[in-house]
Amino acid sequence: MKRYKTANDYIANAAQWQDELRRLREILQSTELTEDVKWGAPCYTYDNKNVVGILGFKSYFGFWFHQGVLLEDRKKVLINAQEGKTKALRQWRMNSPNDIKSATIKAYVGEAIQLVKDGAKSQSESVEECPK
Repeated sequence: MKRYKTANDYIANAAQWQDELRRLREILQSTELTEDVKWGAPCYTYDNKNVVGILGFKSYFGFWFHQGVLLEDRKKVLINAQEGKTKALRQWRMNSPNDIKSATIKAYVGEAIQLVKDGAKSQSESVEECPK
């Protein structure tokens, strides 16, 4: 997987889902998060702590939440992409532009930001990386 230096490069070079990734990026940019690129993909931080990133793969696009295990997940959209390996990270996979619900996304992101503000951390002993 190629590692990009900017979110624009990541999105522009995505084989598919470019419009959807742009929309997710717009939503995240409307929050108090800071955009960065880590592991070659857009990652959004609060107070230099990883909160959420966007991703695009062949069959889906969406988010990863670094402390997703702590989110309430009221809509039951979060999954553990690597059962038995991943402890805190959770993905939210989407398959259609219709899956992008700005208010719901902002609620999840707002909760994730509040977790960082509150200093909440999962019981994971190791730092988890974004999906490759």
